Amino acid sequence: MLAFILQRLIQAVVVMITVAFVAFLLFQYVGDPVVFLLGQDATKEQIDQLRADLGLDQPFFIQFGHFLYNAVQGEFGLSLRQGAKVSRLIAERFPATLELALVAATLALVIGIPMGVYAALRRGTFLSQLFMTISLLGVSLPTFLIGILLILLFAVVLGWFPSFGRGDVMQLGWWSSGLMTAKGWHHIVLPAVTLAIFQLTLVMRLVRAEMLEVLRTDYIKFARARGLSNRAIHFGHALKNTLVPVMTITGLQLGGLIAFAIITETVFQWPGMGLLFIQAVTFADIPVMAAYLCLIALIFVIINLVVDLLYFAVDPRLRVGKSGGH
Repeated sequence: MLAFILQRLIQAVVVMITVAFVAFLLFQYVGDPVVFLLGQDATKEQIDQLRADLGLDQPFFIQFGHFLYNAVQGEFGLSLRQGAKVSRLIAERFPATLELALVAATLALVIGIPMGVYAALRRGTFLSQLFMTISLLGVSLPTFLIGILLILLFAVVLGWFPSFGRGDVMQLGWWSSGLMTAKGWHHIVLPAVTLAIFQLTLVMRLVRAEMLEVLRTDYIKFARARGLSNRAIHFGHALKNTLVPVMTITGLQLGGLIAFAIITETVFQWPGMGLLFIQAVTFADIPVMAAYLCLIALIFVIINLVVDLLYFAVDPRLRVGKSGGH
């Protein structure tokens, strides 16, 4: 286990250095931050002075070393558009995005896994076919269209939910949470459902496919021959082994929910990192773009490491030592 963790940590460091290098290249080849800060009317002396103050007159790899040093401390400079520290902007927006992603992922798992199990165990029934039809719609429809349709139905026509914003939030130190207020929950329903639909259908179809595959294996046939009940076979043996690939997809999709919540946050004007990134791209705000890229990469690395460790808890075959196997 220790060797496995060390190997994964080394891989994570290599990935993060690679991503940091790509983010650093944004500063080198996507616009000139000095021009953004001083404007087009700046004199050559002002440009040279600011370039020296920022360390942009130093060799490439020395600049990259300074960038890595600052990135490890969570510092990416000032936003070219807002003039504020990028770390502060990310800290303000990250709680909203994380809460939205966690609520969406919870909805996808809580609803998707039972739907997938039912569709596998009750193949051919009307409800099973209905689930499969809904999953096709969920996979096929683009996220922005789902969001617009939900706004039209539940916000405009029925008036049940608000169509934008985060609602009331509660401050817990530097963390802001909308999940501790009634209005916060009221506002998060539509964007969370919009973000969860694609993941829900993906989880459902994956669980169904894996469940059908597991039910055809020899050890399930042996369990039936021993006289075990269907409940024990389906939920004590088949479902547990089905969850191994589901965990992989769920972990990656959680990172994807955080990284690609951009469309949902734009449709619902959700004040998260996705909306901040869209604004940064629009105004070529390179420090914000670089910080977003590094943060998303770090989230994926952490999630992958956690998922790999969870394999040992779910699949006993991975816990068998080289000398203890039979």
